[in-house]
Amino acid sequence: MEPVLHQRPGACRALQAMTGDALTSRAWLDALAAIGQRHRVELDGRAMIWRRWGSGPPAVLLHGGHGCWMHWARNVIALGARHTVWVPDLPGFGESDLPAQPSLEAVAQMTRQTLGALLPESTPITLVGFSFGGLVAAQVAALRRAVPRLALLGPAGHGGPRRPKGDLLPWRPALKTQDHEALRAVMRHNLLMHMVHQASQVDDLALTIHTDACIHTRLRSKPLSRAAGLSDLLASYSGRLLLVWGEHDVTADPLTVMERLNTRRSACTALTLKGVGHWVQFEAAERCNGLLNDWLQAPTLQEK
Repeated sequence: MEPVLHQRPGACRALQAMTGDALTSRAWLDALAAIGQRHRVELDGRAMIWRRWGSGPPAVLLHGGHGCWMHWARNVIALGARHTVWVPDLPGFGESDLPAQPSLEAVAQMTRQTLGALLPESTPITLVGFSFGGLVAAQVAALRRAVPRLALLGPAGHGGPRRPKGDLLPWRPALKTQDHEALRAVMRHNLLMHMVHQASQVDDLALTIHTDACIHTRLRSKPLSRAAGLSDLLASYSGRLLLVWGEHDVTADPLTVMERLNTRRSACTALTLKGVGHWVQFEAAERCNGLLNDWLQAPTLQEK
């Protein structure tokens, strides 16, 4: 079978060129999904949904809490130019069923085992995780063989200090009454409080992604994210590690967490992206895509 993006190069170029009023955010996201492929994998009666774009060595992208595959909407085409990009809805998010237990281990095992049905465990993969997905990625890397590269963007589970800008507002009352303007206002507020730093980045696409993801979230990831297990997981990881935070990430003090996680690491690159918040791969998509593509091209420790 031909690589997914290469099957419809005209559609891919048109999608990249569409901005502003040329296409609504909903239609743009539907078109993005359509140029990929959707895979439904069942495990013990529970289904997990995976999507695939691009061609080349496999890179697996795991979204954050209150998220879905669309957390990576601004990244899959750029990364898919050089890699086969696999993006799931994690268990209990988006279209995927809940895991057997509401635990990090159950989420990671379901992710690992359904991925294994698509890519044998002997296949080397790069794991990239954002926020809660960073903690899941570290757990999967501890369970699965052949993960020579692990990139964590604003990862959860560090156990360090947070820097909240303000309280999040409840959105379910507006959803229940179908007050779309109120729902949009609440989602805008919450994005600015938690996810992005620049108000200009809270556009229709960000609001559409965040609203859809929140509505379809059924797993409570917050207690798992606030635990301090990331350092122990990374202590046993021997591959190449990339740690990235936004300068204004409210979920962590990047310098403090870098020092905490990097003290046990030798083959680690840790950095911050200036002027952005927690959702770095969306708010600074071009910079983040370039950074990840360059890092993915560097030789692994085994290749040196």
